[in-house]
Amino acid sequence: MSPQAQARMAVYGRRGAAEAPAGAEPSVAEEIDRWRQRIDEIDSQLNRLLNARSACALEIGRVKRRVGLAVYSPEREAAILERVTRENPGPLDGTAIRRVFERVIDESRRLERIAGEHQPGQRNHADTQSTEDGSERSGPQP
Repeated sequence: MSPQAQARMAVYGRRGAAEAPAGAEPSVAEEIDRWRQRIDEIDSQLNRLLNARSACALEIGRVKRRVGLAVYSPEREAAILERVTRENPGPLDGTAIRRVFERVIDESRRLERIAGEHQPGQRNHADTQSTEDGSERSGPQP
């Protein structure tokens, strides 16, 4: 697929790309609006996927608590980071993907810690610490 066709697909979507006239040039505002709509759709998908992943982390936390396993698993976390970096097709570089997944893993670890102690969605501030950038970090601190 040509770069122009890929761009049309991204702007108009699968069905819309086929229906859009070949010579149609959307105004800049329309084009930006279409890209933003696409971003909104992707954000909704990410939201669903992150919450599905978090539900898995809660269940893992419950199992670990039941059998007395530690929440922190550095080997597993390293394997995840290696895999997502290796599988990354771009345009984000490996460092960016790694940072995103480090945050996802931090939140998963936090959920594993509180699993069984609180209802899903409740915060336990004792389980988190603020970092310099204002985000929260769980698990072993340097």
